[in-house]
Amino acid sequence: MDIPLPPWRQPSPTRARAARPPLTRDQIVRAALRIVAAEGLDAVSMRRVAAEFDTGASSLYAHVANKDELYQLMFDEICRDIPIPAPDPARWQEQIKELARSGYEVMVRHGDVAKAAMAQIPTGPHAMRVSDAMFGLLLGAGMDPTKAGWALDRIFLYIVADAYENSLYLQRFGDSPERVHEYFVEFTGQLRDYYESLPASHYPHLRAHGEALTSGDGRQRFEFGLDMLVDGLARLIPAAPASE
Repeated sequence: MDIPLPPWRQPSPTRARAARPPLTRDQIVRAALRIVAAEGLDAVSMRRVAAEFDTGASSLYAHVANKDELYQLMFDEICRDIPIPAPDPARWQEQIKELARSGYEVMVRHGDVAKAAMAQIPTGPHAMRVSDAMFGLLLGAGMDPTKAGWALDRIFLYIVADAYENSLYLQRFGDSPERVHEYFVEFTGQLRDYYESLPASHYPHLRAHGEALTSGDGRQRFEFGLDMLVDGLARLIPAAPASE
């Protein structure tokens, strides 16, 4: 026969803890991007992201395998914002430039996330959507698939490297594009003066053309490089046969 406990030995009621809603991969990626915006990519770790949810890193591993995968998910997420133009074969070069500019601007807006794509081949759905679109523009222009693939690789590397370098300048010299511009005006002036002070016997070309070497801002130089890359692709497209 069971004997009930006396009143003074009854277990005290416990306050039920509110169950936490389960984490999702999207929440984890968004939290990581917030950390990048505030502190940079190197501040992102599984433990640091978990702290945003007041939990342990083990809670993240059900959704993200490791930090490397998280980096790739972050890069893929920002690629979601890159608009894809409707293909127009008559404008293929300008459309590739438009796509490259859009990608560059998106990467620049997200701190140094571009670093996550270096020495990687992004295979997330949003990144591949951009790659497939640019590859399609090249193929639609009549380029051989192998050369189109190499061109895609080189253009992508150019965009990522330039965007990452831009983030480094922001980290070092200011928290806004305006501050970086002020730094460049000052720095390029000093560099120009330095070139022009070099001995002509050893560095005749640098001394004579200091002004030209230091001219142009980051945007102008990005556009110049983009023109070099994309305009040069036209020579890789076989000429149409002459009509009889």
